[in-house]
Amino acid sequence: MAKRAGWLGRLGSRLSRMEAALDERRAEVEAEAAGEPPLPASASVSASASSASAAPAAQGAVEPAGPAVLRPPARPDPVTVIPWGVRVAAEASWRLLMLAGMLWVLMKVISEVRLVVLAFAAALLVTALLQPFVVRLRRIGLPRGLATAVTAVLGFVVIGLVGWFVVWQVMENLDDLSSRLREGINELKSWALDSPFHVTEKQINDIAKNLSETIGTNTEEITSAGLQGVTVLVEVLTGMLLAMFSTLFLLYDGKRIWTWVLGLVPAAARPGVAGAGPRAWRTLTAYVRGTVLVALIDAVFIGLGLYFLDVTMAVPLAVFIFLFAFIPLVGAVISGALAVVVALVTQGPVIALAVLGVVLAVQQIEGHVLQPFILGRAVRVHPLAVVLAVAAGGMVAGIGGAVVAVPLVAVTNTVVVYLRAYSRERHHAAVAATGPGPHGATAVRAAALEAGDDQRA
Repeated sequence: MAKRAGWLGRLGSRLSRMEAALDERRAEVEAEAAGEPPLPASASVSASASSASAAPAAQGAVEPAGPAVLRPPARPDPVTVIPWGVRVAAEASWRLLMLAGMLWVLMKVISEVRLVVLAFAAALLVTALLQPFVVRLRRIGLPRGLATAVTAVLGFVVIGLVGWFVVWQVMENLDDLSSRLREGINELKSWALDSPFHVTEKQINDIAKNLSETIGTNTEEITSAGLQGVTVLVEVLTGMLLAMFSTLFLLYDGKRIWTWVLGLVPAAARPGVAGAGPRAWRTLTAYVRGTVLVALIDAVFIGLGLYFLDVTMAVPLAVFIFLFAFIPLVGAVISGALAVVVALVTQGPVIALAVLGVVLAVQQIEGHVLQPFILGRAVRVHPLAVVLAVAAGGMVAGIGGAVVAVPLVAVTNTVVVYLRAYSRERHHAAVAATGPGPHGATAVRAAALEAGDDQRA
């Protein structure tokens, strides 16, 4: 009998502890539903104990009903109140602000060291043009240093001869151009007097007088502009020297430089960057080769047209057309307008219209035949992207920025497309390595095993 009483006492104590645990859990659930902090275990146990002890006393006496205590409604979590679209827009906005800030700082840094950046970019373009010659010289047995030296010297000599030829032609034809310019101004004056616009000689003389007075009153500005031109000339020479040294080292030690750059990339992203680098370089090489070939064809055919139309300085104008062709879209317009203006001043409106026809015909052939055939799809960029890139590059870094902008956009496009494909291939490879998920009876059995593990835990 004593054993049975002890067993019943232990059972009663266990049931009391289970009831206290259930009361504690119920209090926690109600506190979570009401948005209040949950009570500690000791408080809930004491509350349940006190309620249990007070229950027998309450059975014999009835407390008077007091006024009901009204609790303020629980405030929901602010995150749950904000609509999903607003939260997504906010998340995207601060990330875009961070990216914009980073780009702004990058542009500030580039503008401060613009000379170095443009010199290195020019060195990359020249290296992309000259590297195939180094490879061919090495294939015939020349050592790397000798092949680099021969290619660099020949390339710099050719570029120097082209610049000297342009300056020489301009100086040789300067007197003839000045005399024809005066004759053209006189013809334009005679045409204005005989035109139906009723322009008088007094008005023309007043325009010339105002122009001379403007030049005389702005002598200081012109002098400062000349001094600024000297500063620009010094910067151009410095940039040329930097580009030459950078080209030598890139031709000689380009692979080691690329390996060092890869060492700066995080290990997780290194395989993707290592695959994107050679493809970006091939795109840049194809762009430079195609642009040089297209510019050479434009210069030859437009130069022949100027020569047969007996336009003054036909050869220097052809060289200018070749150089300005490296600025897509904008360069062709500027060089063609320069040729038309020279023809108008020196030969009259009829020859100028003929020059305009030649320029438009060659540019149409270039845009619809030469560029798609020579450049191909690897470096094809939408015309809107070309215009925006040239405008942004010109605003940031002048003519040099306009030249570098389009190849930069082409290389960036190649890198982004490759990295996207690389990420997709890695995802598919990971899915194939893990295999398909369980299905049918296997899936049911796996779910049952997981449920049993959870219950045991």
